Amino acid sequence: MTQGNTTPATSLRRSLNLPLLTLYGLGVTVGAGIYVLIGVTAAQAGPYAWAAFLQAAIVVGFTAFSYAELATRYPVSAGESAYVDAGFGRADIATVVGLLVAVSGLVSASAITVGASGYLGNLTGAHPSTLIFGIVVVIALLAWWGITQSVMVAGIITMIEILGLIVVIVWGVALSERLGVSATDMVPPLLGGHWVGIVSATVLAFFAFIGFEDMVNVAEEVEDPRRTLPKAIIYTLVIATILYLATCVAVLMSVPMEALKGSSAPLTLVFAGAPETVQFGFASIAVVATVNGVLIQMIMVSRVLYGMADRGRLPAYFARLSARTQTPYVSTVFVALCILGLSLFLPIERLAGWTSQIVLCVFLCVNLALVAIKRRAEPANDHFSVPLLVPVCGMFTSGALLAASLL
Repeated sequence: MTQGNTTPATSLRRSLNLPLLTLYGLGVTVGAGIYVLIGVTAAQAGPYAWAAFLQAAIVVGFTAFSYAELATRYPVSAGESAYVDAGFGRADIATVVGLLVAVSGLVSASAITVGASGYLGNLTGAHPSTLIFGIVVVIALLAWWGITQSVMVAGIITMIEILGLIVVIVWGVALSERLGVSATDMVPPLLGGHWVGIVSATVLAFFAFIGFEDMVNVAEEVEDPRRTLPKAIIYTLVIATILYLATCVAVLMSVPMEALKGSSAPLTLVFAGAPETVQFGFASIAVVATVNGVLIQMIMVSRVLYGMADRGRLPAYFARLSARTQTPYVSTVFVALCILGLSLFLPIERLAGWTSQIVLCVFLCVNLALVAIKRRAEPANDHFSVPLLVPVCGMFTSGALLAASLL
């Protein structure tokens, strides 16, 4: 039942199955991270950049299992806000967490938009501001079109971007000239100052894994969420980790470090010596991949705003649904305008760093909420369950990485 001071005339449509939901998670995770940030990650961690991605995967892993349980206990939009509300019984804290999730999505989508404009600019030569404006408008129209149509389009694009990463891995390892570092040079010594750079790079690499938690915010549009959500979260994290580590190693082996550091289109450097058709083909895939991340983040944030408004935590107009498409059109327009403003005026490194810090704050609160719920020994109805140690580890790892990012 709708709470608050609004009762939308229509409800969200349950139409997402396990394959679509997994593709949704992979779409925002894969496109948002490795295509955009491997260059700035290598600038901080050097040849040990892959270790930063591995550390980020470990931090995310604990929290992913916490989300899997909470998403099946409370399968609603604006999930994090609902989880914190259930854990602490404080509407004010729940509202703050929900807003943090929305802000993280806005900042993340803005970072991806900047990355997409970099790849697209390499292809077209157009001015970045023009490209950013066009990307945001087109994606907003697609997000308004409908959840099934949007996620199906995103799913198709996700398959293309995963194929692109596989091409990078094969080309970088087997076909390109070895202009980067050797495999032995990628193994970090157990002690040394290089770990400062690796930990710093882990904060940026963490951004690459942001995405699995977005799935809980479309819970009201998922078929059988109590069974589908945990599987989709775990599949997304495992597949993304394998792809990231393999891609990172391939890029480090084939691209000179100085060229890689800070590149606005880092994966295209793998194909520097390839035929022009190969270079153009991969650049096109990279554009599609990064734009896909913008689409899925836009969908997620609009659902967070919808869910909070539906429960009376935000103004009622954010819960208004289009009678034609059954999508939250007011929230979608608002999100698009925010992304446009951030993308035009802030650099990608700052946007990615802010996103990671905000999401780590959310992860800390979500893990604490699950600890509180479990300590109350609430009955386990038909939902996925993890040991208490999982959210405790998630709480400490997220807190430690957040502290490291602020130093």
